[in-house]
Amino acid sequence: MKTRRNTFVGITLPLVVLLLSAVSIAGLVSDPPDQREIKVTARRFEFSPKTITVSRGECVKLVVTSEDGDYGFQIKGWNIDQEITARQTKVIELTPNEEGRFQFSCSVLGGDGHPEMVGELVVTGVTAEASVMKVTFDPTSRGIVIVEAAGERLRIDTSNNTVERIAEPTTTSTQKPAKEPAEPAPTKERESSRAYEPYDYHIVNIPTPKAVRRHSLNLHFTHRFQETITPFEQEQSDEHIARISKDLLGLDSSSVSAFGLTYGITDRLYANVYRSPLCEPGLCKTIEMGLGFHFLDEAGRSPIALSAYSSVEGDYNFTERYTYNFHAMIGRSVTRFVNVFFSPAAHINTNGGDRFKEFLASQPLISKLRLGRHSGSFGFGINARVRPTTSLLFEYTPRVGFKLGQITPEFDPKVGQLTGFKNESEAEIAFGFEKRIGRHVFSLTFSNTQTTTTSRYNSSNQALPPNKFSIGFNLFRRLL
Repeated sequence: MKTRRNTFVGITLPLVVLLLSAVSIAGLVSDPPDQREIKVTARRFEFSPKTITVSRGECVKLVVTSEDGDYGFQIKGWNIDQEITARQTKVIELTPNEEGRFQFSCSVLGGDGHPEMVGELVVTGVTAEASVMKVTFDPTSRGIVIVEAAGERLRIDTSNNTVERIAEPTTTSTQKPAKEPAEPAPTKERESSRAYEPYDYHIVNIPTPKAVRRHSLNLHFTHRFQETITPFEQEQSDEHIARISKDLLGLDSSSVSAFGLTYGITDRLYANVYRSPLCEPGLCKTIEMGLGFHFLDEAGRSPIALSAYSSVEGDYNFTERYTYNFHAMIGRSVTRFVNVFFSPAAHINTNGGDRFKEFLASQPLISKLRLGRHSGSFGFGINARVRPTTSLLFEYTPRVGFKLGQITPEFDPKVGQLTGFKNESEAEIAFGFEKRIGRHVFSLTFSNTQTTTTSRYNSSNQALPPNKFSIGFNLFRRLL
């Protein structure tokens, strides 16, 4: 009898174990994995997240949403290229069957920043855990087998031929529950110098239509030396070399340092405050305050980038002699590496009360000089990218109406008598080299003016002709 019973147990137990194994494996095969949903946001000009990690063979649903403009989502070699219109969502389903790193990018051609909107899809190996079966014998009851498989615990009584599901064991005081892995503390992503930005907020002096990021705080610092590095009129070459060597290319001369702050209220609306300490007849210690709005990116159906800006300038730290500016900034890419700009502006009350003649009020002949009261300017500029973070700059700003310059006396050459006054003025012209490193942009500049506020940068305050330049620099820093 005992031999027969042992034989029955020996036959029944392997059959039960084999049956449970088949059931657990069938459950794994028949139940496909759930489709994972990953949300991707496209905004000016980046994808978030920039890195997407999935497993080989995993069913993935990418939910791509545009926060502002028109974008594209493309994975080269995967036959995936979807257009995502402004503030719309597109669902992209994929099941990667190859491990590796694959670049995804914006497929909108040309425009401000679109070609360099890139991210990475990382496909790793299959990580699903294999099914594990555990078989134990109850030491207190003969013929009782405990089988654990596929998350279930079964009690098999071989003597009575019964199978019973038993509850999950409670954690005893000696067993410590497994600790859940702590979520990593969020870290602030450092801005890479490789992130593509085709141009800065200014060429040299002319503003561009680059959008100010929402809730960003930006510092703009300008420095202009006074002494020219080019020869003076009738200056001999040896005298010129001696002069610029003595003054270290004009770096030892007097200079004008101005700075401003710009804050992005939204992705389109921004506020700006700027101060220039330049003090000469007609202007002194100017503070400028203004608001700007970004209307268009060069993307989709828009062939240009467009922003508008209006501001008020006040002398003596915004206490008197106010000037009002209305400015448009238009940008267009000629190639992927070259952008051209046009910045027309109207400047109201730039010479209100003939204030640029006040210092000569005691001279009767000064009343014959007509300077005008308002100004108009037409800035043209080019930014040519020669490396991913290095650009060449050039700008020129003709103007009409009042033209800032130098008022000089006129004499009769025969008798040496004063016959009147004239205003010598030259349009602003500048060129430079720009280098961007992360949140910093540095520009080495060469220009014929020290004025940098909106109503004044269009003219040379020193009346320097286009072939006379002084050295300077611009520094931009994104603080927040």
